[in-house]
Amino acid sequence: MLKRHARAACTALAAAGLLLAGTSGATADSAPAAPSAATTLRPADAPPELLAAMQRDLGLTPTQAKARLAHEAEAGATAARLRMRLGAAFAGAWVDGVDAATLTVATTRAADTAAIRATGATAKLVARTLADLDSAKAALDGAATADTPVRYVDPRSNTLVVEEAEPGAAARLLAATGTDAALVTVVRTAEAPRPLYDLRGGDAYYMNGSGRCSVGFPVTKGTANGFATAGHCGRAGTTTSGFNQVAQGSFQASVFPGNDMAWVAANAQWASTPYVKGSGGANVQVTGSVLQPVGASVCRSGSTTGWHCGTIQQHNTSVTYPEGTISGVTRTTVCAEPGDSGGSYISGSQAQGVTSGGSGNCSSGGTTFFQPLNPILSAYGLTLKVTGSDPGPGPGEPEPGGTWKAGTVYAAGATVTHGGASYRCIQGHQAQTGWEPPNVPALWQRL
Repeated sequence: MLKRHARAACTALAAAGLLLAGTSGATADSAPAAPSAATTLRPADAPPELLAAMQRDLGLTPTQAKARLAHEAEAGATAARLRMRLGAAFAGAWVDGVDAATLTVATTRAADTAAIRATGATAKLVARTLADLDSAKAALDGAATADTPVRYVDPRSNTLVVEEAEPGAAARLLAATGTDAALVTVVRTAEAPRPLYDLRGGDAYYMNGSGRCSVGFPVTKGTANGFATAGHCGRAGTTTSGFNQVAQGSFQASVFPGNDMAWVAANAQWASTPYVKGSGGANVQVTGSVLQPVGASVCRSGSTTGWHCGTIQQHNTSVTYPEGTISGVTRTTVCAEPGDSGGSYISGSQAQGVTSGGSGNCSSGGTTFFQPLNPILSAYGLTLKVTGSDPGPGPGEPEPGGTWKAGTVYAAGATVTHGGASYRCIQGHQAQTGWEPPNVPALWQRL
């Protein structure tokens, strides 16, 4: 996303018949069915530019690209419900197939497999829980150096993956932390991730008139307009100018390393819009911030390389850059290059995060990492600019009451009340009008 002045360019896409098992219609004698995940997350609204990039980078046909977005939306909701049900035995979930039609959910408890299959998902029985592998990764993160630049849990192999830049580096890390080598898969890497900023001019935003990064997602905070971006692009007080070199605003807060998050407050000349800049400058609408599952498609917008797509490989990855370690980022197959930092990752119409760093390039291919957006919104009290929101209760229609509140960022597992009932969040997101708990079973489970 490079520019905040934009016009809508969205084409409605039919998603009928593309949903995973678990969504049922209403009969003539029953109450209307609750909205499906695909209805809530609106993959059918994906614009042609996003679909074209998916076709180019993922080798899909137009039909497969549309089907994939709908399948991913349903898979995310199904996996979230199963994670709540399986509890401590949950060992990860991912989607496979050209159009992401296969959802696999792993568990360490054999008794869970029937419940998993009943949702239409494939069950996989494994030896280690996701929590156990995450705990082992946390121990490695505290001692890792640039010789072991990337660590993540791979649910498909049920192991903790450590990338090493030189032979023996992973073994030394395991010995230093007392980590069981049986938990770990070691992968040699010839490239070290680095933050993707540079000091060359380009079409994006500029820090203190020199360094260049890319706008992430337009946001508001009270009456202020601005955008979320990467923390390594600037510190609090760093001034910015826009793609056109017009004075734009300044960094209000920034964290790097540790995380890679920041936000910029813009001056009155700049207005937040619910768009990401797509291929050829076309606008891609943003309608929410529901993080998609492993295996899902994701597209990135950056000021150096424009639109590119790939898939989500792992969440909660840790990366050690020369400047230090960041944790909680998502690893992807999308390429990026210097100057793309801070730019937008989007899946369908759901904002995913902002570009942190990576390795490789968009000629030979590469791996990139994004800082998830929801933690940025939560940390700084920001509201993502979205479209399609319900106008809310009309005259004489009071709010139903409860603790649920639009604008709040809810993590999976959070509980709220609404209309006299209690609900548990099953997929992290920023709440918005129209997404009240009883309306969106893809996001909330009634208790």
